[in-house]
Amino acid sequence: MIGSLRNVVYFLIMAGLIVLVGQMQSWNVALSILNLCLISSIMALGVNIQWGYAGLFNVGVMGFAALGGLAAMLISMPPVKEAWAAAGSGAFIGFLIFIATAVAALLVYNKLAKGTLRSTLVMLIVIVGGVLLRIFFDPTTTAIEKVNPAATGFLGGMGLPVLLAWPVGGMLAGAVAWVVGKITLGLRSDYLAIATLGISEIIVAVLKHEDWLTRGVKNVNGIPRPVPYEINLQNAEWFLSLCERLGADPVTFSSIFVKLCYTILFATVLLLILWLSEKALRSPWGRMMRAIRDNEVSANAMGKDITARHLQVFVLGSVVVGIAGAMLTTLDGQLTPTAYQPLRFTFLIWVMVIVGGSGNNWGAVLGGFVIWFFWIEAEPLGIWLMDVMTSGMATDSPLRLHLIESAAHMRLMTMGLILLLALRFSPRGLIPERTQQ
Repeated sequence: MIGSLRNVVYFLIMAGLIVLVGQMQSWNVALSILNLCLISSIMALGVNIQWGYAGLFNVGVMGFAALGGLAAMLISMPPVKEAWAAAGSGAFIGFLIFIATAVAALLVYNKLAKGTLRSTLVMLIVIVGGVLLRIFFDPTTTAIEKVNPAATGFLGGMGLPVLLAWPVGGMLAGAVAWVVGKITLGLRSDYLAIATLGISEIIVAVLKHEDWLTRGVKNVNGIPRPVPYEINLQNAEWFLSLCERLGADPVTFSSIFVKLCYTILFATVLLLILWLSEKALRSPWGRMMRAIRDNEVSANAMGKDITARHLQVFVLGSVVVGIAGAMLTTLDGQLTPTAYQPLRFTFLIWVMVIVGGSGNNWGAVLGGFVIWFFWIEAEPLGIWLMDVMTSGMATDSPLRLHLIESAAHMRLMTMGLILLLALRFSPRGLIPERTQQ
């Protein structure tokens, strides 16, 4: 009972901090922080499924989030008809060659016995398929990227509702996770971390350099929203009447209204994933995963397929991260491949899980709120702190100017301080895993 009350207090404190930001700064800022806290919590849940349930050290979170962002673009953006007319047939042939190569390699791998012959044939199939793919695909990509490169220069997407991209982003991340897991899950934990980090960097490198697919560093802007646009709200009679009744400025309130719509959507997804995660954790499957995590040798002796269960949980966690990645790109309204950095999409997510409490879903959610809130607010708080500390100095003092300019770096110091305090005073996290059953 005391533990449950303490957990409620934690979330009430976070709610109070967000309300305080709304009062002290603006409600637009507060709701922006809230929305990103919700998305970060979903990502932390995905990592918690992998690490907290099964002890899988995945350092490739960034790559799976990027795949979710790619799905948001591919599903929601309209197709570029000129690009399809110029090189659509070549792109289709290249896709068929890729599929045929993958299928042929898998058939040979599965049909032949392990040995030199199987390895040689698989290598030959991959080499021949790669050469044919480049022969057909190089002219195709060049033709696509020449179609109005300043505005398009890529194939575009399917023009479907962007909400469909969220489950598709999860499925795309899960499919890639299955391939990655088949390759890496037999490795030791430290090797697994290095392998997943390298694979995530490869995924991001593809997004950065394949302009025909994602426009690369030129970014894809104008991804459709699942919520109304501010300008449309400002011209709607019902919205103007609502603003009049509330005594609110239509321009300011339209932005707040849009963010509230996002909050409802994100909170719904978070609660659904949290509910499913809790059901899974308390089920026999969840107890089996924790038994494997705690003692693989004993679990294996009891007949559990360790590798298969690890692959299962690795895919499930990646699906959740992919959904969050698609949600984040939807919120941003653009796909920016250069924004996918390990600090933001791997290190911070891991800090959320560690501080919140690995193995506890509610802890992962709390960690998402705590870490993202202080990641955003560290800079304004740092500027305020430096301004107070240097208030006795002259306004043109070099030391004072240097300290105020250095406040932007308070983020990293704040994250390190929070992590150190958590590990010192609550090494199992703010909401530790419940071990009694």
